[in-house]
Amino acid sequence: MGLCSCCCRCLELLCSVLLPPLGVCLRHGCCSMEFWISVLLTILGYLPGVLYAVYVICSVDPDRRRDPDDDYVYVG
Repeated sequence: MGLCSCCCRCLELLCSVLLPPLGVCLRHGCCSMEFWISVLLTILGYLPGVLYAVYVICSVDPDRRRDPDDDYVYVG
């Protein structure tokens, strides 16, 4: 983890405390499921939105996308 990566993570966490969906949007994008869950939780209450945003930024990998065809094994 380089210095730039650490600075970006700190910026995302700061944004997620001020406005939770913004921090999630910076990390995962505006059309992700994490972003919309953060928007919903922030509407329902500020604290749940902040807690979810910090959790998503710290522990969910944005590059976790898998190819659905990886589960199949071709036997010729």
